[in-house]
Amino acid sequence: MTATIAIGSYSDTDKAALISSFDPVFIAGPADLATLDETTRAGITTVAFKGHAPFDGAVMDLLPKLGLIANFGVGYDAIDVVAASARGIKVTNTPDVLNDDVADIAVGMLLMQLREMEKASAWARSGSWKDKGEYRLNRKASGAKAGIVGLGRIGREIANRLAAFKMDIHYFARSEKDTPDWTYHADPVALAQEVDYLVVALVGGPDTENFVTKEMLAALGPRGILVNISRGSTVDEAALLDALEQGTLGGAGLDVFRNEPHIDPRFYALENVVIQPHQGSGTVETRAAMGQLQRDNVAAFLAGSALLTPVN
Repeated sequence: MTATIAIGSYSDTDKAALISSFDPVFIAGPADLATLDETTRAGITTVAFKGHAPFDGAVMDLLPKLGLIANFGVGYDAIDVVAASARGIKVTNTPDVLNDDVADIAVGMLLMQLREMEKASAWARSGSWKDKGEYRLNRKASGAKAGIVGLGRIGREIANRLAAFKMDIHYFARSEKDTPDWTYHADPVALAQEVDYLVVALVGGPDTENFVTKEMLAALGPRGILVNISRGSTVDEAALLDALEQGTLGGAGLDVFRNEPHIDPRFYALENVVIQPHQGSGTVETRAAMGQLQRDNVAAFLAGSALLTPVN
């Protein structure tokens, strides 16, 4: 009998690798655990988890011998880590292997927003370039001031890339970091007031719920650009929509949303927003590395070895 359940929507490649390594039971989401028979649930010691559905203490209690939840992704806000720790359950994630891809797409969205690349492409494709002449002038990216909200692994990679664009780097974090002369702000509103572009790279979860407030958006101002590659929950989305619609914020590049993939339709009507389908880590190479790291954590636990990337 298998000791592992794989929860979530896995690619054919990852599914085959999980079957080869662990021969797990596959279910769509945590809620489906209740549909399994008691004997199956009683034998489960490890969960390979992928998704954003809540994995709370009540779900954990359905698996009395559970010892590990191995998360696919660096963000693990769907998992109640406090509840897991209270039950002696370890949680792992897949950090670092996705830093470059997420940082790349953050910079890409900023460039798309400033240089209006989607609209300029449509201008050329439609024949307007030929019929109406050159596309309108847009905004320079290099040489501005950029703010990073959350200078963790991904935030630092974003800052490094923006520094290569000759940008003056400012940041907010829980404490001042060792940086190459970047400017620390203890107050996120003051950070937003100081910069031209603000990139959100926070972890998700209740501690960062609506961290980017109406006041921060107002401080960023009518020429300011907000980029979010963290979680939709980290930004007050209602305030963001109001600011974009009213022109009190210049624009946004968003890879994450509340209630995704059910994006608020107000976003679709806005020309000053670059929208991406939460694909920050969505390259073949990185997703393969994430799957491998998840499986390596499961294998380590089953072998009684040290976990590679423990969260708790």
